[in-house]
Amino acid sequence: MTEPAKAIAGIILAAGEARRFGAQKLLAPLDGRALVQHVIRAANGSSLSDVVIVVGADADRVARIAMGRARVVRNPNYATGQASSLQAGLRALTDEIDAAVVLLGDVPGVTSALVDALIAKQRETAAIAVISRWGDRRVPPALLHRDLWPTALALTGDVGMRDVLAGREDVAEVEVTNALGSLDDVDTRDDHARVTSDR
Repeated sequence: MTEPAKAIAGIILAAGEARRFGAQKLLAPLDGRALVQHVIRAANGSSLSDVVIVVGADADRVARIAMGRARVVRNPNYATGQASSLQAGLRALTDEIDAAVVLLGDVPGVTSALVDALIAKQRETAAIAVISRWGDRRVPPALLHRDLWPTALALTGDVGMRDVLAGREDVAEVEVTNALGSLDDVDTRDDHARVTSDR
């Protein structure tokens, strides 16, 4: 049975090529910061033991704006899809880490409070994973206990853990209220304009 996690790290996935945006969206300005810096700030301000940011496309430019305690991990295989970035992040964590909260670099409305709520839910339930529920959808950020990592390390292509977690009964959820943030992601320039106007 999965145990309550003690040491928990954060993995920020920031390696994508942002083709639909037409430029590196993670560097797009939002409230005086680059988009991805909002995610880094949320991770840094939470109770996570460690924070890594996985970079790939435009690695040097994204790495240069990493802040605080975020460690930069480079994924040379980023073009193969999201699975390789998740794996690069997991491999960068020490043996003392019991679980990882996986965050997407293009979701600037995530908060430290949400990260801590995922952690609290896992410790309360000993679930193998805890995922955010945003409206009627399960979306990242999600906490993955170390017991799940072998499954994550076996993924290939542009996939995450959504399908794996969908069929399991030992997954808990955190309902994302306004107090815990907003999980709108930025894929296009229209998305960026909408998120900017909402703030």
